[in-house]
Amino acid sequence: FTRLFIKAPAGGQRPGGEPLNVMGAVDAITKQLHFLSNTTRINSDTMLTFLGYLRQQYARTMPLYLVLDNARYQHNKAVKTLAQQLHITLLFLPPYSPNLNLIERLWRFVKQKCLTAIYYENFTAFQQAILNTLDKVNTHPDYQQQIKSLLTLRFQRFHNHQSIP
Repeated sequence: FTRLFIKAPAGGQRPGGEPLNVMGAVDAITKQLHFLSNTTRINSDTMLTFLGYLRQQYARTMPLYLVLDNARYQHNKAVKTLAQQLHITLLFLPPYSPNLNLIERLWRFVKQKCLTAIYYENFTAFQQAILNTLDKVNTHPDYQQQIKSLLTLRFQRFHNHQSIP
């Protein structure tokens, strides 16, 4: 047996320690991905920008429903007010239910494509790999085929479950 050593950033840090944040939304019907990224942080201001961006992507007369995972910045009064002004309905998932969120399936797909067992020498290479993968979701035929099968609207439901008092 021979030991194989794989380069990895120490302590689970991202290359260079810089954050890369991606806020994304997937159209449940067309599977079109919309995303914004930054290297600072995701907060209510980012959410406001993202709501405006999403409304620009869809006709003003088209109903827009955004399923959210209950992050604190999503419950901000300014976010709710802007969503109402833009005619965007915010739907919040129950706590601890990532299995009901399509975007979580997409994040897993992105990790498999560009992060699993791959070492990036610097933050720029790391960032480019993720952003290139996200861009390919909407353009690359192989990725589109995989996304269509991954992002189905089928969710596991439990029938005949019993609660223990």
